[in-house]
Amino acid sequence: MPLQKLQFSPGVNRETTSYTNEGGWFDGDMVRFRFGVPEKIGGWSPTSTNTFLGTCRALHAFVALDGSQYIGLGTHLKYYIEQGGGYNDITPIRSTTSAGDVTFAASNGSSTLTVTDTNHGAIANDFVTFSGAATLGGLITADVLNQEYQIVDVPTANTYTITAKDTSGATVTANSSDTGNGGSSVVGAYQINVGLDTTVTGGGWGAGTWGRGTWGSGTSLLATGATLRLWSADNFGEDLIFNARDASIYYWDKSTSSAPFARGVELSSLAGSDSTTPTIAKQVLVSDNDRHIIVFGCDPQDNIGVQDPLLIRFSDQESPTTWTATATNTAGDLRIGSGSEIVCAVETRQQILVFTDVSLHVMQFLGPPFTFGINQISENTTIMGPNAAKAVDDSVYWMGQEEFYVYTGQVQKLPCSVKSYVFNDFNSSQSEKVTAGLNSSFNEITWFYPSASSDDIDRYVTFNYSESVWTYGTLARTAWIDRGILEKPIAANSDGRLYEHEVGNDDGTTSPASAITAFIESSQLDIGDGENFAFIRRLIPDVTFDGSETGTPSADFVLKTRNFPGAAYSTTDTSAVSRSATVPVEQFTDQVHVRLRGRSFALRLQSSTTGVQWRLGSPRIDIRGDGRR
Repeated sequence: MPLQKLQFSPGVNRETTSYTNEGGWFDGDMVRFRFGVPEKIGGWSPTSTNTFLGTCRALHAFVALDGSQYIGLGTHLKYYIEQGGGYNDITPIRSTTSAGDVTFAASNGSSTLTVTDTNHGAIANDFVTFSGAATLGGLITADVLNQEYQIVDVPTANTYTITAKDTSGATVTANSSDTGNGGSSVVGAYQINVGLDTTVTGGGWGAGTWGRGTWGSGTSLLATGATLRLWSADNFGEDLIFNARDASIYYWDKSTSSAPFARGVELSSLAGSDSTTPTIAKQVLVSDNDRHIIVFGCDPQDNIGVQDPLLIRFSDQESPTTWTATATNTAGDLRIGSGSEIVCAVETRQQILVFTDVSLHVMQFLGPPFTFGINQISENTTIMGPNAAKAVDDSVYWMGQEEFYVYTGQVQKLPCSVKSYVFNDFNSSQSEKVTAGLNSSFNEITWFYPSASSDDIDRYVTFNYSESVWTYGTLARTAWIDRGILEKPIAANSDGRLYEHEVGNDDGTTSPASAITAFIESSQLDIGDGENFAFIRRLIPDVTFDGSETGTPSADFVLKTRNFPGAAYSTTDTSAVSRSATVPVEQFTDQVHVRLRGRSFALRLQSSTTGVQWRLGSPRIDIRGDGRR
């Protein structure tokens, strides 16, 4: 028989069996499809050696008028402004004590300090900064006390404990001379309460929102008031407005960006803010075209401080401080009539999509006297979480609870060839952690999600909206922003670092960088309907190593055979294919000889060495019938 060219349908397909999917790809990791063929994805490297505290769930890039580039970064512990690789803590202060309200008590031989402050309002892991303290008399000096501390434990409403440390962070142990209380000038500045890193679930009456799940069903629901710490942020000019979900709205003035950066302040505390400025919300954004600040799931102007999860309010045009609606301004509000809460809002070029837990609405600028209008465009439409949607021009893609969707003027289910694979291995109790990321250089939307065996993100699924193909793999990224003002996409990892993606070929989370293990594997192929055995004698590779950073890149071609669709692969042959030259044209291993026999076979291409980039073409195999027995 002549050589048989192997050409496969683009994308990974797990909606059928491997045998049914003949001529397609069935499995893979760390690969993408371009022009119909698979290639290894690009690598990543840290943006800096500095780290931030907490798990990052939100990134927002912006540019100031002077050209300075910033990234707003929200974790479950703090909010930062990243600039030039440094993380500037702008976490708002919720309260500051009067001098002398705070006292310390130390125990000989212990590093634990007990802090007394009546009705402090702190919880474990909160941050507090002390100033004006005097030495306790021994090793607990003024320098030890007058710095930022993370609270260890809160035994009572009037006391909490911290672990004494010096200015380098090393633990300090008190001695017998530490009998003082810090003096009468101690001031404590408490940052806003920290949030949760993991969604807490509960069951029974009162857990979750009304109407979730079926009547009488036993299910795990989000416990009220125990949701994940998520952030939203947008720019008002060169300033930043940011919001902790179901908590306060804050404002950061860029003019305060000289080191050290000033902290964000409550929007309602800005000079000139009226008495109806919202104080709590689920999300905040600034409409690009008409310049209104819009808050979702906020408190009404006649009942400030009491959240309405379906209420939308917007400020007067070009004003962050005017919220009282009058006949002479464009401030106002809208209320959605379906669902129990607003999940998120996504802005496109022409409109804003507003998701509730059961429906989808379109919000558009109308101009005076109504300013904005809103219409329901879809019911029984779900979204996995507040960060599960991403806009691409005038289209919006999102992950629902059992489907993927796209909005292009109307809502459509997105055909997905890996849907069952993803949703059958999904931790629904941590669905709020799902984050969608756009990689516009490759026309990709990627959803990072937690698998069934994980409490945090450890998997991804990617849709190439230009070629309509799907891939999946294993990669933990808790937040993502596309290139734009930045040269490359930026993503957050659980190690407290930001990583620049599509850089090099390797995994930069280690030092030195380590190899990315990437592979693509086909479904089973046979001769005819597998009635006869096939004998494979050799493989003619077709691959390019263009973009590799090593002089002699290589990848392994694996051929494996089986006799029945449900049986294990019985024989396997792994052959390395290496590049030998790049000029005048790229050259690599011309052929590999194998001896494999079976009724069907699969092809796998894999690599696990540093500096390697590959793209598969159309390999050929020397295969012939070998009888029925």
